[in-house]
Amino acid sequence: MTVVTHSTSAAGTGSRVHRGRRLRRSPALRALVRETRLDPAMLVAPLFVRPGDGVREEIGSMPGQHRLSVDLLGSHAEALVSAGIRSVLLFGLPEGKDADGSGAWAEDGIVQQAAREIRRAVGDDLAIVADVCLCEYTSHGHCGVLDGTAIDNDTTLPLLARAALSLADAGADVVAPSAMMDGQVAAIRSALDDEGHAETAILAYAAKHASAFYGPFREAADSAPAFGDRRAYQMDAANGREAMAEIRADIDEGADMVMVKPALLALDIIAAARQATELPIAAYQVSGEYAAICAAAERGWLDRRAAALESLTAIARAGAGVIVTYFALEAAGWLREQSR
Repeated sequence: MTVVTHSTSAAGTGSRVHRGRRLRRSPALRALVRETRLDPAMLVAPLFVRPGDGVREEIGSMPGQHRLSVDLLGSHAEALVSAGIRSVLLFGLPEGKDADGSGAWAEDGIVQQAAREIRRAVGDDLAIVADVCLCEYTSHGHCGVLDGTAIDNDTTLPLLARAALSLADAGADVVAPSAMMDGQVAAIRSALDDEGHAETAILAYAAKHASAFYGPFREAADSAPAFGDRRAYQMDAANGREAMAEIRADIDEGADMVMVKPALLALDIIAAARQATELPIAAYQVSGEYAAICAAAERGWLDRRAAALESLTAIARAGAGVIVTYFALEAAGWLREQSR
């Protein structure tokens, strides 16, 4: 009797081996079936604005990033628009600070000036997002006003609302509360609606974890706390379910978009947020994530371009449709080259 056998080798005639490599053979095929696609318009460029004239001050811990004076913002905004970037996130370094952070709502505050200058230069070609927090403006560096050495959450809320109103008056399209005060979104939404800014959107830093990766930002914005830390109001990075509760709370209070921060350390939170809501999900590739890639690239350990684009792709693949990144301008150029 003859026994017929069927080959199970990859080369066998009757083989059903999965051939995923068929669609990976060339750059064109890989591009054809790519599931996650980056676009410059989804990238948000953070900008640090400082007093002075003609000032372009390099940030030592963030290679390629600068603090700019208001008069240089117009040309920089034009360069962003030309690259396909459609949004900026503004942070300010005021000339003076006080215990309440009053510079945050000053009519001639540094971010208010910046918003007006960007609007003058590029009109509506850039969406202006303005950070709403007190840490850059308080003499103690915390995100709210103090009651002794503790943050007084409820006393801080009207001050955040006042800052958001001032920024909306200056032309911000979106205000982005990042102080992690309970009830901040509701307080800001109510104030905006009551004062004729019903069209101003709120991007809530909903899941903002306390992180060692914020270090370079605190140099850039001169916002390190004078004592203690922010772990009593920023989230514990170990808590995923709590992050989802914070996201749901901000949505219930009227957020139009929600943010997860830091991005690369919270891809699971981004993915869970994408499943939980139909609202736009933003993620912030923070200063330490940027600086780590830059430092490794400077030492020849990583390819800067490849690592940056891979990290941004991972954030988008997790579910973020909006990515705040210090690579924004560079990445836009790289993506444009890829599309040619």
